[in-house]
Amino acid sequence: MPNQIAVVTGAGAGIGRATIRMLASYGFDIALIGRNEQRLSDAALELEDKGIRTLTLSVDVSDAQAVAQAAERIERELGPITVWINAAGVTAIGPVLSLDAQTLKRVTDVTYLGSVFGTQAALACMRRRGTGTIVNLGLAHPLRGLPLQAAVNGAHAAISAFCDSVRPEIHALSDRIDLTVVHLPSINTPRLGWSRNLSGHALRPAGRVYEPEVAAHAICQAVLGHHRDIWVGASSILPSLINGLAPSLRDRFLARKGIKSQFASGMAEDEPDILDESLGGAYAAHGPYEGIPLREQGRKPLLLTIPRRFGLGAAVFGIAVFTALWRSLKTRD
Repeated sequence: MPNQIAVVTGAGAGIGRATIRMLASYGFDIALIGRNEQRLSDAALELEDKGIRTLTLSVDVSDAQAVAQAAERIERELGPITVWINAAGVTAIGPVLSLDAQTLKRVTDVTYLGSVFGTQAALACMRRRGTGTIVNLGLAHPLRGLPLQAAVNGAHAAISAFCDSVRPEIHALSDRIDLTVVHLPSINTPRLGWSRNLSGHALRPAGRVYEPEVAAHAICQAVLGHHRDIWVGASSILPSLINGLAPSLRDRFLARKGIKSQFASGMAEDEPDILDESLGGAYAAHGPYEGIPLREQGRKPLLLTIPRRFGLGAAVFGIAVFTALWRSLKTRD
């Protein structure tokens, strides 16, 4: 039986690079999509040494026609696409009034519309067979609503809303196509170093940081299972509860702590970014920060699927009810 075919956008570096390595360990043949031809070639060579068939395509994912044409070429040269992962994205960081129209448009075009166009291209191929898996990326609760991140937060919120609308369409057609959103915390990739920084300060990742293999593991769980959403890390639990019960409380907390938590010591240096053009350099999966690794042996970072979130919510509710009853009985005594 031939290997399954996976497509990964943003495959040259960061989360996409870590994901293709993990998919290769499962035996997938892989099409690598990105803008930097040299990094795509380096990544493909790494996989070919393991006996994996690859195809590299230099494509800007904000170009819908180019993405659709890439999908057709992949089907001709590698075979039927069974998995499509949209991992490409760019961001700009700074106060909302510092984000000019062109910057906002570019972040939206690549991060949101790139995922939309990838999803459309994947669906067009997968509907021929009525089966497949599409994975888009979202933000875990600790990063949602983070100040200075309005551009990328808006794009990821739009991705989740887009997927919510597309899933019923898939079900109505009786296709067995999974559309999963993997909600990620801060990941140690080169992203911050090549983001457009309009804050005036040197940046650091917000909150708990994980190595890119953790993101790749969650994405592969989405590929191998049948999930609607996956949240990565136990750090998503408390912000999710607070945001659901008292969103204004979280707003006030982020106003006090959320901005400074993203600043490293020193002022921002005037460095090029990848918003309009790809940067040269031997970037791979990892960035310069220290993150929580994916442990091959022993305990792995928590992945919260919808059933697990429901179970945790029920447990918290049960504990709250039990505590209230116990206090009530104690007061009566």
